[in-house]
Amino acid sequence: MLQLNSVCKNFGGLPALSDVSFNVPKGQLTALIGPNGAGKSTLINCITGVLTASSGSIIFQDKEIAELPAYEISRLGISRTFQNLRLFPRLSVLDNVLTGLTCKGGRSMLMAMLRLPYLRHRERQLKLRSLEALDRFGLSDKINWPAEVLAYGDKKRVELARATVGRPDLLLLDEPVAGLNGEETAAVGEQLKLLRRAGHTLLLVEHDMDLVMEIADQVVVLDSGRCIATGTPDEVRRNPLVLEAYLGRVEATA
Repeated sequence: MLQLNSVCKNFGGLPALSDVSFNVPKGQLTALIGPNGAGKSTLINCITGVLTASSGSIIFQDKEIAELPAYEISRLGISRTFQNLRLFPRLSVLDNVLTGLTCKGGRSMLMAMLRLPYLRHRERQLKLRSLEALDRFGLSDKINWPAEVLAYGDKKRVELARATVGRPDLLLLDEPVAGLNGEETAAVGEQLKLLRRAGHTLLLVEHDMDLVMEIADQVVVLDSGRCIATGTPDEVRRNPLVLEAYLGRVEATA
């Protein structure tokens, strides 16, 4: 589904990513882990066009996307969440999720002005799809609430609903359970399992190692902008480089 080949990203003279290469298999959940500052969010930003890689190639379904703008990458079927919440605070919960369907709404200004029956039918379909996404994440009772009044956990779920409502081919999740309590984390974990079983391809950036080891098919480890390990959760758990760089020497000894 996604191939990264020797991806590098420099900020001035400082390398944030150095020769990062790995594949994201179709229909699987790949977890991207590493200590703070390892380059995980920078890599997600390069994949989605928020940043442009300094060198290397990023191939999505046999198409090079490394230099495409973010909106074109989105139209190809890649969706994401952000490490820091990016909701529209004064819009309703429903309207926030509807923004995830912008690429599905058509591009004709004339059709929008004339309000033709075809367009009205499409808008009803998109609204129904948004309501289904909100129901899936337990937010049906808050569809008309302004996003700014929601609790933090609910805001996280709104962002997940928005990312999945367009039924993307590849879903990139940047720390989706950060700041959630144990019950909320478990609920999100179950939703990610359901998405994977439904055939979705996911790339998950996460610090919750219990969640990663439970749901990931493949784990990729970054440290100081370099890929130091790739494998199954059990393989990565036993890798001495990973234990030293991320999980800690104490666990390695234990």
